[in-house]
Amino acid sequence: MASVETARLSETEVQKLLACSEGHFLDLKSREIKPSKLSRTMSAFANAEGGELFIGIIEDKLQGLRTWDGFQDEEAANGHLQVFDELFPLGADSMITFLSADGLPGLVLKVEIPKSREIKRASDGKVYARRGAQNLPSDTEDRLEILRRDKGLSSFETETVNCDPSTITNSEAIIAFMLDVVPTSEPEPWLKKQQVLIAEKPTVAGVVLFADEPQAVLPKRCGIKVYRYKSTDIEGTRDTLDFNPISVEGCAYDQIQQAVDEVTDIIESVRIRTPDGLLSVTYPVEAIHEIVTNAVLHRDYSIADDIHVKIFDNRVEILSPGTLPGHITTENILDERFARNGVIVRLINKFPNPPNKDVGEGLNTAFQAMRKMKLKDPVILQDGGYVKVTLKHEALASPEEMILEYLETHERIVNRQARDISFIGSENKMKTILQRMVKQGLIQLVPGTTRYNAAYQKTK
Repeated sequence: MASVETARLSETEVQKLLACSEGHFLDLKSREIKPSKLSRTMSAFANAEGGELFIGIIEDKLQGLRTWDGFQDEEAANGHLQVFDELFPLGADSMITFLSADGLPGLVLKVEIPKSREIKRASDGKVYARRGAQNLPSDTEDRLEILRRDKGLSSFETETVNCDPSTITNSEAIIAFMLDVVPTSEPEPWLKKQQVLIAEKPTVAGVVLFADEPQAVLPKRCGIKVYRYKSTDIEGTRDTLDFNPISVEGCAYDQIQQAVDEVTDIIESVRIRTPDGLLSVTYPVEAIHEIVTNAVLHRDYSIADDIHVKIFDNRVEILSPGTLPGHITTENILDERFARNGVIVRLINKFPNPPNKDVGEGLNTAFQAMRKMKLKDPVILQDGGYVKVTLKHEALASPEEMILEYLETHERIVNRQARDISFIGSENKMKTILQRMVKQGLIQLVPGTTRYNAAYQKTK
């Protein structure tokens, strides 16, 4: 078994740990807990969004007090480590650290469990999933299938739909597609070859892509609702709703473009009051397009709900039904790739001028578009049963502010680092900014560096 690092906590860090709230992402346990029972919590975290376990904390629930009561030494935790190593090999699926603190007894074991790619079973052979502060067993086939879909091990898009095959073999959508993309083939054999027409029944993916009105075949599963709230409140209300929600329907390819057009038109009509009077709100169309596309392509089609686009005075929210699939989290979503609906993603890319031109790069493009317009990055959250992306109409901090903030936690900064954090591509432009900050007395050259290897620090 690999050696485990030990980290020393300050008194402030200890108090923060003892005061934290148990919930969906965190659990505190006594060192007396049996490793096999603890494996249920590990299974639950791995099968949900991940989380942190701290073993060696005693809780008196009657008095509401917690006490540090760690393992006597590393060997005393061997039983736990052995079970952890079986379920989550060290260095692969979990990160384990011993915690120590001056004046406190023993070592607390900290286990960081990321969301896993596959379903994890506890020592009792059962599958658990984290819901709030509970570890709930997925003890029925229906619950296991939901978990498989959340993990991306199976997808609702491959389910067949009990409707007439002509819904996709003789639709305007498929005829236009075939003429543009596969003029040498007929719809029915081509659809069968693509596995979206199986045993004379269309699949969900086939209906979403090639039915003229998928919403009639799959009600409440593939529509887009657009709302406009004259408010900056956290939640929109009936009183602040500007007009009845707009329903955007049609096949996925047409629906994406129509939704982007509707949202863009509404945003252009939004005016906000500023010290300089009423001003128009603007967002990059590329960002809206990529996020709407992402919502349509990666939503969970097994959930009977529409995609919701909510336009407020100060932000736009796009809510896509379902949790993040597979091993994707809000932290790694820009770097990792995983398609819940691989068939839909692959086939829509065959359309002329496909909405997902650079497969897997949509959200990255949205971030870049916001930065070019000097707006803050989109915010991506797992909000209950939805993935919510928020575009805020808030300006980025100035390059000067970003550089000074960086120097709060770093001793020095060079031109390349300054460009990276402030999203400025030009080396010469950044050089001018840094030189201006030197003249203003905000920063100074690090002694010993020259204009060829210039590094800057906060003015002493």
